[in-house]
Amino acid sequence: MRKTRKIVSIILITTLALSLIAGCGKSSDKASSKKLSYEKVKILNNKESLCLAPVHIAIINGYFDEEFKAIGQEYDIVTSNIDTITEQITSGEINAGYGLTGTLMQPISNGLAISFVTGLHRGCTKFYAKNGSEVKSLGDLKGKTIGVSSLSDSAPIQLKRKLYNLGFTVNGSNADIKFVTYSMTDLPAALDNGAVDAIGIHDPVAYNAEKNYDLIKILDIGEDEEFSSEYCCQAYVSQELIEKNPEGAAAYTRAIQKAAAFVQASPEDTARLQVENGYMPSESDDDVKAYGEILAGLNYEPSVTLGRETFENSFKDLQKTGDIDSSLDLNEFTTKVYPKLDGVPDSVVYDPSTKEFTEKN
Repeated sequence: MRKTRKIVSIILITTLALSLIAGCGKSSDKASSKKLSYEKVKILNNKESLCLAPVHIAIINGYFDEEFKAIGQEYDIVTSNIDTITEQITSGEINAGYGLTGTLMQPISNGLAISFVTGLHRGCTKFYAKNGSEVKSLGDLKGKTIGVSSLSDSAPIQLKRKLYNLGFTVNGSNADIKFVTYSMTDLPAALDNGAVDAIGIHDPVAYNAEKNYDLIKILDIGEDEEFSSEYCCQAYVSQELIEKNPEGAAAYTRAIQKAAAFVQASPEDTARLQVENGYMPSESDDDVKAYGEILAGLNYEPSVTLGRETFENSFKDLQKTGDIDSSLDLNEFTTKVYPKLDGVPDSVVYDPSTKEFTEKN
């Protein structure tokens, strides 16, 4: 029991950056900050965010080094917080990152000048009700209160898409559901004590909640027929970077695809590398095992095509729900927000036995 509590506490720590997925590694210096915002690729990252494994692996295994050396460019890893992405992109502090698709849809539709470049992983968002409550399925959520970490988080965005297609009114004064916010790590307890009727949370908090609370899962986007092929998290770059330094944008994308493919093929090795290199906290081998189990439960096979389809599906659904302006043109937005970069494969697969990558187009 003591070991379990220790694992749980460590897993909970990893979610501090989970609102969304960001960056760390080579920190930017004063000289580089004086460069124009497109001259050097500045990659967002942070530590203790398990789902950010591809960024960590791209640093640890040297994929960023390889790709940028091949085009004769330098890059920076910028430790920062995803909550301020709009300011960071606008100021040029960063121009490449990795985030939750649903969380970024509205900012992009409102003018945030970033473009997705590849899907990275699927299945990290789950919804639960308390076992024994009157909520036993999504259909039972009418008139209920759902706890989420933020109203702009991808969890309410995903749930609104799903419930709208089930006939719910999901926005406005007559909405059939109500969202309330708690910190991500407090959501399982809020459900357990009856403060909310259901919760939407991300791994690794979801992994922890299933082991420590008496819950029933009412929606898992990694298993749902509608959402299982969609990417919860995608890589993006600034539109200025694509326009003025397309080689740098492509190098970042290739490196992050390789890293995601490595995670997909070797989740336990990924967890071990994250711990050994200080990107994840750990007190024992049990922690590494837990991290590996979480990563293995997600799908880290990268894909540009499926990533673009995720964007299009989300865009169309959110126009129906009223979360995105219905007058915006899907084709125009897709061309700008999900371009095809020269020199970037559609997908990459890693073979641990040969330690080689195979590109798929």
